[in-house]
Amino acid sequence: MSDKYTDKEHHEDMKVLHGMGYAQELSRSMSKFSNFAISFSIICILSGGINSFAQAISSVGGAGAGIGWIVGCLLSGMFALSMAQIASAFPTAGGLYHWGSILGNRFWGWLTAWLNLLGLITVLGAINIGTAYFFAGTFGGMFGFTGTDGQVVTFVAAITILQAIFNHVGIKVTTMLTDISGYIIFATTAVLVLACLWFAPAIDISRLWTFTNFSGEAGGNVFPQSDNVGYLFLLCLLLPVYTITGYDASAHTSEETKNAAMSVPRGIVTSVFWSSLVGWVMICAITLAIPDLAVAASQGWGMFFATMDAIMPAGLKTVLYLGILIAQFLCGLATVTSASRMLFAFSRDDGLPIGSKALATVSPKYRTPVNAIWTATVLCILYVVLALSIKVAGTSIYVIVVNSTLVFLFLSFTIPLVAGMFAYGTAKWPNPGPWAMSEGTYKLVTALSVVGMAVILYIAVAAPNERVLYVVLGFIALALILWVTGENRRFEGPPTGERIAARKAAIAAAEAAVGEKG
Repeated sequence: MSDKYTDKEHHEDMKVLHGMGYAQELSRSMSKFSNFAISFSIICILSGGINSFAQAISSVGGAGAGIGWIVGCLLSGMFALSMAQIASAFPTAGGLYHWGSILGNRFWGWLTAWLNLLGLITVLGAINIGTAYFFAGTFGGMFGFTGTDGQVVTFVAAITILQAIFNHVGIKVTTMLTDISGYIIFATTAVLVLACLWFAPAIDISRLWTFTNFSGEAGGNVFPQSDNVGYLFLLCLLLPVYTITGYDASAHTSEETKNAAMSVPRGIVTSVFWSSLVGWVMICAITLAIPDLAVAASQGWGMFFATMDAIMPAGLKTVLYLGILIAQFLCGLATVTSASRMLFAFSRDDGLPIGSKALATVSPKYRTPVNAIWTATVLCILYVVLALSIKVAGTSIYVIVVNSTLVFLFLSFTIPLVAGMFAYGTAKWPNPGPWAMSEGTYKLVTALSVVGMAVILYIAVAAPNERVLYVVLGFIALALILWVTGENRRFEGPPTGERIAARKAAIAAAEAAVGEKG
């Protein structure tokens, strides 16, 4: 089948967008593969899968990789399937926010937007902090980079600004880089897997389903000491659940994707499927290559580097590290894209008390939301500075950042998904999009997602990370106060009914300003 994008298809995409009250200001130039690639790049098994690898082993041993990865990916997969169903019917930038508003109400949409923005800013910080620590453990010694707080802040600021520059100059540049990222991830992972299996001192396949308690000092204090294997197994799910996230990027770039109603849901589902499958093979290969599992577990967060040092030839190791580092940088770049589109979409509907008009501005030259891009960048850097300035005894700052990200992101996923489950087949959502499961399957998947949210919330705030729960509850309390005291009266939400019809002239003017011919 030809991938050529016809004028008729472009008009159909614009018609859907106009029907929701928005102008085609962003450049619709992303192919089906590019939409898949941007989510695949954010998921990036070479980022979360490597930087958080210790969470699989320092809980229940090899079973954390062989079994835990599968269970965690199934949890994320339920969210992806349910999200894809809604994305096909409502393909707009900042999709989650619109879904919460349209399928629920103004408050649920407003709360979803804030949760998702917090999740995207914190996940960008987590990705780039992880990249900084990875650089410190690989090439940092050549530059005197040991991973001190000041060095990490400087490193994160530098790469986040570079990621913003690439985003600033147009979606075509970002798309090209994220397309390349997809190939880099596949190629680097393939070499890593083959090398691990080839150079492994011995391969004991039973490791992948053997439960061993490596909590406490036995696991390098990645997790606190516990004799409850069930609890420890839930903690090992932090690795796959954190890694397999970010697929909402396909929805956030809906207005830049050709044939969005079909391409976006496919991008969501296929990015999760391939990341889950390839990631499982990679995690298992690394686990099988470890010379001594008990010794490796005791090294905690450093076990991946220790394993590579023990088995891998120096030249090959350097090549692999370079591929992983590039993939991690491009992971952050794709996250800037996702965060800026969410910020743009929310601001377009006057979602922020101040600055909405500026943040909803699209550059006529680059057809990108430049102000939203740079605002997201600055917020990420400020967040990293704040995160590294807060010292919590016995807890890695990386873990705190990652766990906060999980709660904010998955709560922002859950709200519109639950709203959609109840709105499906009603006046709010009378017809599914062209990509759809049966009603019964869709509602079952969504119900399982809610169960998954309960599991994710539990493991994210489990000891010693109880402070994450306080942060989340504090934010929700603040959000309720802001809503009751002012936002309830000011914020109107996405356009509906007569407001859509009234925006026809504004839509035409906005499209003319950026040179969109329709």
